Amino acid sequence: MALNILVIGAGMGGLTAALALQQSGHRVEVIDRVAELRPVGAAISVWSNGVKVLKALGVGDAVELASGRMNAMAYYTRDGEPLTRFGLQTLYDQVRQRACPIARATLQQLLLDAVGEDSVTLGLACTDYRPDAGGISAELADGSTRRADLIVIADGTHSRLRERALGRSVERRYCGYVNWNVRVSATPDLAPLENWVQYVGDHQRVSMMPMSGDPANPEFYCFFDVPLPVDTPNDPTRYRDELARHFAGWAEPVQKLIARFDPAAMARVEIHDIEPLDTLVGERAAILGDAAHGMAPDLGQGGCQAMEDAWVLARALDEADNDIATALKSYDENRAARVGEIVRRARQRADTTHGANPDTTRAWYAELAEEDGTRIMGGMRKTILGGPLG
Repeated sequence: MALNILVIGAGMGGLTAALALQQSGHRVEVIDRVAELRPVGAAISVWSNGVKVLKALGVGDAVELASGRMNAMAYYTRDGEPLTRFGLQTLYDQVRQRACPIARATLQQLLLDAVGEDSVTLGLACTDYRPDAGGISAELADGSTRRADLIVIADGTHSRLRERALGRSVERRYCGYVNWNVRVSATPDLAPLENWVQYVGDHQRVSMMPMSGDPANPEFYCFFDVPLPVDTPNDPTRYRDELARHFAGWAEPVQKLIARFDPAAMARVEIHDIEPLDTLVGERAAILGDAAHGMAPDLGQGGCQAMEDAWVLARALDEADNDIATALKSYDENRAARVGEIVRRARQRADTTHGANPDTTRAWYAELAEEDGTRIMGGMRKTILGGPLG
């Protein structure tokens, strides 16, 4: 029997969930409070575990065509001295799928097209919901209500519906650094066009990652990380001067990048995460994506874990023959521990990269100088193969 399912949030997680649930035969409506979908951030690094989900849902080939070719990784010191460089083909062969860095707007549009715009309502917030014996009643900001059998809470790290499902508040935690991210035209004087290049030093980082599948218009997804106190001023007119000051004296490609980016197209984000949740479900409610596991972006797994959530939820309903209580129990058992571990690992990586313990960060710089790719790719392989599609 098909279910009526209400998905709150039209981000990566919500749309992937909607698509997976539609393909299982359910009637799905997606609601988002924003009037227009404007993805936060320039791009997203969809690692192999996320691409596997997208391929299983029929959109992965289009994602591959639109994504950048990331064939190698390299680290440099702040002065431009090489620390390590290694190819990624060995990893891709082991996990049977390459990574697909892609513009967020492109990925979101591909998912929206697959779900169907007639299934998505924008500019309408869900303010509360109440479960009862027959389903849930969702209260909307315009005074109307929606009835459904199941609600999927995918409205992001600031979610209030998450707190309604759990019966308690969930506080966000500042990870100690600010991230500026932007797209720029990819040119060889910045970095090799198929390499993910990172400069590290002074507990800061600069990254350039290939993200465009259009060979005529190659682009890098670029970001700058700087440890700063929380609630520092955010003034787009000062981004260039601000970053020029933080990265004064860094290598020439970093200086060229600072000179070239468009401040109006740049996002500046104070990075937060949440403590791993004991459960990702409430009565007739599944919590998914950043609402379930808001994490530091240092493993590049936030979006991928949302995609995994979506796949596991749809399969849990299939396997339970749409018995909601049984499916939610299975979803929780299969997701809470995995995403909790990744939240903790991302936090640890953020601390190491950004100098939470300066001795640990110095030791990491020294390790990079001895790295041949084995250790880094081993960690990636473990994360990818631990996903629901192996």
